[in-house]
Amino acid sequence: MAKPIVAIVGRPNVGKSTLFNKLTGQRLAIVEDTPGVTRDRIFCDCEWCGHKFLLVDTGGIEPNIDDGLLAHMREQAQIAIDSADCIIMVGEIGAGVTAQDQDIAGMLMRSGKPVVLAVNKCDKVGEPPMELYDFYSLGIGDIVPISSVHGHGTGDLLDTVCENLHFDDNDEEEEDRIPVAVIGRPNVGKSSLINHILGENRLIVANEAGTTRDAIDTMVENQYGKFIFTDTAGLRKRGKVESGVERYSVLRSLAAVERSRVCVIMIDATVGFTEQDSKVAGYAHDQGKACIIAVNKWDAVEKDSYTMDKMRKQLEEDFSFMSYAPILFISAKTGQRLDKLFETIQYVDVQNGTRIPTGALNEMLARSTARVQPPSDKGKRLKIFYITQSSTRPPTFVAFVNQKALFHFSYQRYIENQIRENFGLTGTPIRLLIREHGDGSAR
Repeated sequence: MAKPIVAIVGRPNVGKSTLFNKLTGQRLAIVEDTPGVTRDRIFCDCEWCGHKFLLVDTGGIEPNIDDGLLAHMREQAQIAIDSADCIIMVGEIGAGVTAQDQDIAGMLMRSGKPVVLAVNKCDKVGEPPMELYDFYSLGIGDIVPISSVHGHGTGDLLDTVCENLHFDDNDEEEEDRIPVAVIGRPNVGKSSLINHILGENRLIVANEAGTTRDAIDTMVENQYGKFIFTDTAGLRKRGKVESGVERYSVLRSLAAVERSRVCVIMIDATVGFTEQDSKVAGYAHDQGKACIIAVNKWDAVEKDSYTMDKMRKQLEEDFSFMSYAPILFISAKTGQRLDKLFETIQYVDVQNGTRIPTGALNEMLARSTARVQPPSDKGKRLKIFYITQSSTRPPTFVAFVNQKALFHFSYQRYIENQIRENFGLTGTPIRLLIREHGDGSAR
């Protein structure tokens, strides 16, 4: 049995995302005093008194607006309402009951789902303010005064929510899923990719940069395995990151890269490689993540029998610093080669977690140093005594030598290439640390 789903809904700027962060104990949703900051649905596991459920944050509902992003946000909230087992409607004590609140309450009651009304910004401890009783006019039975900033009343809120949910206490733990971050410049099709994988408009897609602001986790299970896909905000040059909201978005995207095991770096085939693509890929490379370069919008490119080979060769030059990353040509719009994408994600994740026996490494080392002699300086030659693997994700190797200064960068690159040639490690960076014999330091 799947975990119950609880959706947080309400008009814009009543504190839904602050409440979401407080209940989950994580700063996952962006909070800023600007309506419309949360646009997509954001999911996170929540636990209360031993009961686990999935909490969903939604963008503010504007019931009477039919155009633009606000209409998309309302559609996302409606999908959350339809899939929820219980709904938390958030009101605001200072604003009282508004016409928007009445429209939203009517929408929720028509859904037939259990609804708990959380009246936010009741920041003082003690008797609830008299204005709280105005909210009974909405016709929603359970009303709980809360302060999402201070946490007052959130325990009572969770008690009431859990009373309206059915739990399977024998539910097994989730099996291991591969966390995948989809990263890239703004507007390269990251949200479209995840929507096509899911077969629903889970994420807002619009022809304007900056539509996605939060890093949004999506569970995916198919014949290729189990995954958690994280759609991230597009990463731009630091000088072009203007608003506070966008700065938070960039931080969320970088945090999503850190949490992932595989990064799908999306490139726009109609635009080609840009300097910013290199920067985005560099984040994933520096974090030691398994990487795939996905060239999106391939269906929109005019091509002949040589186009793919020419572009692949050009991208290999552009991404020369991460030559290990496989390049796939896909279309998020049509679903072209998405099955190949899943297979490659599985493969590079295994490579990123590979552990190579020390004996096999040192056999490779003996052959490699016999083929190309280690460098020497002023009559003193580099000696590599042995090599061993110290960790995975990324595969990290330690070489013990007689003198660090003799291990020139070019020879380090040669040894790294020999490791790849002998053991594969496609799709993952590797690290080579160097220690002098009897030395406790590494570089």
